[in-house]
Amino acid sequence: MISFGKGRTIGLLAILFTQTVNAQKTTRIDSLVNQLHNPSDKHIMVTAHRGDWRNAPENSLQGFKNAIALGVDIIELDLNKTKDGVIVIMHDQTIDRTTDGKGKPSDFTLSELKQFHLRNGLGRITNHTIPTLEEVMLLVKDKVLINLDKSYPYYNEAYQILKNTGTLKQAIFKTDAVYDAVKSKYPAILDSITFMAVVDLDKPNAKQIIKDYQQHIKPVAFELNFKTDTSAVLSDNHFIKQHGSKIWINSLWASLNAGHDDDTAVDLGNTKDSWDWLIAHGATIIQTDRPRELLSYLRKRSLHR
Repeated sequence: MISFGKGRTIGLLAILFTQTVNAQKTTRIDSLVNQLHNPSDKHIMVTAHRGDWRNAPENSLQGFKNAIALGVDIIELDLNKTKDGVIVIMHDQTIDRTTDGKGKPSDFTLSELKQFHLRNGLGRITNHTIPTLEEVMLLVKDKVLINLDKSYPYYNEAYQILKNTGTLKQAIFKTDAVYDAVKSKYPAILDSITFMAVVDLDKPNAKQIIKDYQQHIKPVAFELNFKTDTSAVLSDNHFIKQHGSKIWINSLWASLNAGHDDDTAVDLGNTKDSWDWLIAHGATIIQTDRPRELLSYLRKRSLHR
């Protein structure tokens, strides 16, 4: 053993300890990022829709903390903007349903908006307030991936927040706009973000929309929505993974998945026609309103990391 002197030895040990702690802290997120960008990985990634909204207000910091504790891979949230230009988390175009206030987020400054309180799933007022995107990203940093829903009008602002918080690799930008529209609107950042295209399979040109994207960029995933399950893309979607993208399917409500939904799995105890069906039709990312139950189910089948 080589001796460097007591003081230097302690210093080296401190450096090694810091490096070990940092490595442990980033292991989880690095694993998730790698899995997200690996379309051949057969493990299923679980996305919690608006956080764990059954046990905390939707789109709240507590709901996101709960979802992280459950072990989800991705949290979906919704972006909106205040009167003074701050990006906040709010699904609706008004705050009427989810808070004790009324009006649009854009009617209020952030300071004014913070005076309102979020309602829980029963409509009861809580102590939780509307979070900003910055607050969320600082909370989830190095812990979980984030899906930025309703973010299309705010890509530039969101991009800057992610850069400033060091969380750019954790966020998935999404839109149902076609490639040409996205490229025209955001030419400067499209190649610098993790991007997912949303496609309505009930549209006759759905496959062409997918191919248009594949000709120009490689979306990390395609979110496939469908009211009927007769689309040819559902029966033959290997071309999506072969071109380097994952398949994201929502198990939320029936209109997004032709009835192969969470309620069928949990309330009816029929996973064969719900989660199993989605997986059999290519899903390697499932967005759910039942994260606890879906995680338990997948882990029993060794389908979740």
